[in-house]
Amino acid sequence: MITQKFFAKTLDGRDVTAYTLHDGASYATVLDYGGILQSLVVPDKKGRPTDVLLGYNDVASYERNGGYLGALIGRFGNRIGEGKLTIDGVTYHLYCNDRGNHLHGGKVGFNRKFWGAEIRGDELVLSLVSPDGEENYPGTLTVQVTYSFRGGELKISYRATADRTTAVNLTNHAYFNLSGEQDGSILHHLLSIDSDMIAPTNATMIPLGGYRMVKGTPFDFNTPKEIGRDIDENDLDLKQGNGYDHCFVLKNPEKEFVQYAVALSRKTGIRMTCFTDAPAVQFYAGNGLHQEGKHNYYGKRAGFCLETQAIPNNVNVREYAARGSSILPAGEVYAYTAAYKFDTVE
Repeated sequence: MITQKFFAKTLDGRDVTAYTLHDGASYATVLDYGGILQSLVVPDKKGRPTDVLLGYNDVASYERNGGYLGALIGRFGNRIGEGKLTIDGVTYHLYCNDRGNHLHGGKVGFNRKFWGAEIRGDELVLSLVSPDGEENYPGTLTVQVTYSFRGGELKISYRATADRTTAVNLTNHAYFNLSGEQDGSILHHLLSIDSDMIAPTNATMIPLGGYRMVKGTPFDFNTPKEIGRDIDENDLDLKQGNGYDHCFVLKNPEKEFVQYAVALSRKTGIRMTCFTDAPAVQFYAGNGLHQEGKHNYYGKRAGFCLETQAIPNNVNVREYAARGSSILPAGEVYAYTAAYKFDTVE
């Protein structure tokens, strides 16, 4: 069942609607502003309702603050080096909003757009049209994102088409804290990621080619470990990211829908098992958080993100594009799915 109600007004006075997807004792709330996942409440091991998603209780905070909390990201999630995008011999210069690079769609990304919303049974279908030339991207891009919450599993399905060849790399920027959004730290969480390598970056967090094997490094999460165990190790990639903010390449070369990560809070017993058919995931440990949230202050590493996507900057690195290109030819369909399944353990 999905219900809807008025949430709040934007700074310029527009109404924002909240849609709540009910799944027994659990529920997720999505806003039509930014397609934002505003809350995600699941029972802990003692049956107590626990909101595991960082966010705000008003729209103005989403508008004013950075961090992209819970938002849909596009046209291009993550970074494009120097904002340069070349298609069919034409170079497009995209807006650079992060250390001389293009990040999360540019100056006004999809996180700041109003999305059309339609309830279809127990699915919430959001839609958006990004016109030709927006943020200097070529082509009109038509996007559809579907949220569902059934059997303890929150599923996000992405679909897009364009009338000209363009670039697209959609994701959601949810920050999780399985001990509860007010807990203040994710360093005690156990995390496993099914990945043998990351895409190393330069000093401005742009992957320029090549892979780094994770075995024997702080990036090895193939065996579950606490997020905080190695996060401050003397490692160049960690130092450049101020902690974990890196793209982990997943083991699904055939674009199969696979389990790629498991996160667990031993405080609440809440476990989140993650699935996708995307080629990679950006694991971000919330190193830059500095926000007043729903119930208290969100400081450094108060939440973590698992942003399913194609490898950042793949539009400029052929070997990354070979694992999943973000170039979308005119008339073809971009589509993938991410899912987060919740249960509890003692």
